[in-house]
Amino acid sequence: MGGDADTPLERPAVVLNTFDVYESKAQLYIIGSSESRGYYRVLRINRTASSIQHIVEDDGIVHSRDSVQQVIADIQSANGAKLLIANVCGILGFVRFTKGYYISLVTKRKPVALLGGHHVYHVEDTRLLSIASRPERSDREDKYIYTFKNVDLTKNFYYSHTYDITHTLQRNVAMGTTSSPLGKRGEPKHYNSMFVWNYQLICNATQAVGIRPEWTVALIHGYVDQSKLSIFGRDVYITLIARRSRIFAGVRYLKRGVNDSGYVANDVETEQIVNTLELTSFDMPCNLPFSNPSYTSYVQHRGSIPLFWSQDTSGIVPKPPIEINVHDPYFVEAGKHFDSLFRRYGTPVIVLNLVKTKERTKRESALGEEFAEGLRYLNQFLPKGKKIRYVAWDMSRANKNRQEDVLAILEVIAEETLALTGFFHNGPELYSNYLKRRNSGDSRPRRDRTRIQTGIVRSNCIDCLDRTNAAQSIIGKVVLAHQLFELGQIDEPCLSFNTDAAMIIEEMYHDLGNTIALQYGGSHLVNTVQTYRRNTNWRSHSRDIVEALRRYYSNSLLDMERQEAITFFL
Repeated sequence: MGGDADTPLERPAVVLNTFDVYESKAQLYIIGSSESRGYYRVLRINRTASSIQHIVEDDGIVHSRDSVQQVIADIQSANGAKLLIANVCGILGFVRFTKGYYISLVTKRKPVALLGGHHVYHVEDTRLLSIASRPERSDREDKYIYTFKNVDLTKNFYYSHTYDITHTLQRNVAMGTTSSPLGKRGEPKHYNSMFVWNYQLICNATQAVGIRPEWTVALIHGYVDQSKLSIFGRDVYITLIARRSRIFAGVRYLKRGVNDSGYVANDVETEQIVNTLELTSFDMPCNLPFSNPSYTSYVQHRGSIPLFWSQDTSGIVPKPPIEINVHDPYFVEAGKHFDSLFRRYGTPVIVLNLVKTKERTKRESALGEEFAEGLRYLNQFLPKGKKIRYVAWDMSRANKNRQEDVLAILEVIAEETLALTGFFHNGPELYSNYLKRRNSGDSRPRRDRTRIQTGIVRSNCIDCLDRTNAAQSIIGKVVLAHQLFELGQIDEPCLSFNTDAAMIIEEMYHDLGNTIALQYGGSHLVNTVQTYRRNTNWRSHSRDIVEALRRYYSNSLLDMERQEAITFFL
């Protein structure tokens, strides 16, 4: 999944990270540079060309600082070019509506994370620059521009010039070193196009216009955050990256379930990276690339139930009835969806289904029963040891039962699923951890290679927002304990809820959940981890009611416009 039918997007072999734009009446000149390497390139854009094949001239010549200054002097004196925009941070690609082409530029950015010496940036401001010196405007053109700009690129869009954030750390390591059991160095490197939200803009640039990949940068949409944790004076960094799929993307009531190709709504891949900073770079001195053993990561997934279902929002009902639109006895699209999960993450795939199982009027439970039936059908055709593991648990009902501790149950589920999938550690087992295992009676030999994650936990409720995020938060907390133990930062793989580490990771997942909820549902989380604590107070419940009303207002009045903008942009 992630662009199986798409043209692969090649990752650039060289880096251009700063751009100056000069203009004359007949030409645009973009000076791209990597100043730390003294590397400069010049892109010439013909503003009057009638044919798309003759718009851009990219000769590939590499300039030094002195020679590029001479080029700039020449275009200023000969063509009267003037500096239009200085210090552009990135080029997102080209777009055409009804007339000529526009260039989408990142003009302001903010660093939000540092991974292996590579900065990850949040887009702070953009500009849509017309190639034509005097663009022809019409009502239709203006309408398309307005719709295009309705996708606010300054809200939760991220990129990196030097680190591929469209892939997981485990995948990047596999592609970057010959020692990894997952891949071979030297294989063609491509973005995971499923998560590249400016995919079409890049295709327009590299295929239609004909410029090289190094002139553009890939955007992901979702959430990126990094926090520092101090353990006995040693700094540990926790990074969360949530990647929203651009395929079958949209808003809550207008994108539900699965499409014909097996892509689901609200598909989000969340990666939790934990590392120490004995060495900043991914690369150890005098060693292979990506050989720093101080990095660990864990990946989990959320996505809508992969059936054809919808909710009619035409009536004024806060919880519209759920309708299963197609009852497919062969569950073809669900099969495509799980096949894609197998290819992306391996096995086992563990489905954590949190929808209600008992209701006076069947809504969620009917969908849950159909989902369970689909998994039983699909598992008939999967070999032993590769079958989809299904965990169905009515989280809402459990929360109303005073005899059940929701968070404790989630911790048990997290430990069991982690034992099945493992997590990624870019190095051998610490000798001190091996000795602890041996002394406890574990006779397995010391692991002397990279530890890899094989398989994924796929969590869902109805919206894949509130209950799903609470579950993923507890899974993240349990995994964090194992990551810290693996790195030798704590003595046992266990964290109580009142520790700094547990509170930091809970807050990070809370922010992640709010962000995804705003993107998909139009409001903040209605239910959070705090909702499921035994000491939940009336203030939490009143806040939940307010957020539910906000979400309903957003769904009722704003969803159609938001969906139109997302579909048009993608």
